[in-house]
Amino acid sequence: MIWYTALVLAVAGERVAELAVARRNARWSLERGAVERGRGHYPAMVVLHTALLLGALVEVRLADRPFEPALGWAMLAVLLASQALRWWCVHTLGRRWNTRVLVVPGLPLVTGGPYRLLRHPNYVAVVAEGIALPLVHGAWLTALVFTLANAALLTVRIRCENRALAGLPAASVSGP
Repeated sequence: MIWYTALVLAVAGERVAELAVARRNARWSLERGAVERGRGHYPAMVVLHTALLLGALVEVRLADRPFEPALGWAMLAVLLASQALRWWCVHTLGRRWNTRVLVVPGLPLVTGGPYRLLRHPNYVAVVAEGIALPLVHGAWLTALVFTLANAALLTVRIRCENRALAGLPAASVSGP
């Protein structure tokens, strides 16, 4: 359980790093005239992602979930791949990446990196992480509840982002 707690804390630390990048990028975007969309659903997103971390730890502890090597190691690989995809998204979007929906007017839509393959690759990473992190140590209930709640939230979030991005011209931009 100690190593699993360390893993969850490492993911929490990664979230803190994301928030630091997002704050810096938000300042940059707002200085360039960005308008924020989707403020209403943002607090729910923060609560849901915090609940994922806490829920995984609590379920493993209280329900005495065992580590099943075949599932655990496979899910650890999925978790690591999701982190790599997330940071590929962050790198590709550069200063435009954010946890909030901020669109700088006049900048073209980014279509390079993972965005040449998928419209919302960061959410593929979020979905994979939400399933994999709890299942590393058998917390199937947390994985299920997060996945269902996240599906509802992502429906709102992706619609919001798509509306915000609708006015941007498409261009092949490989980075920031």
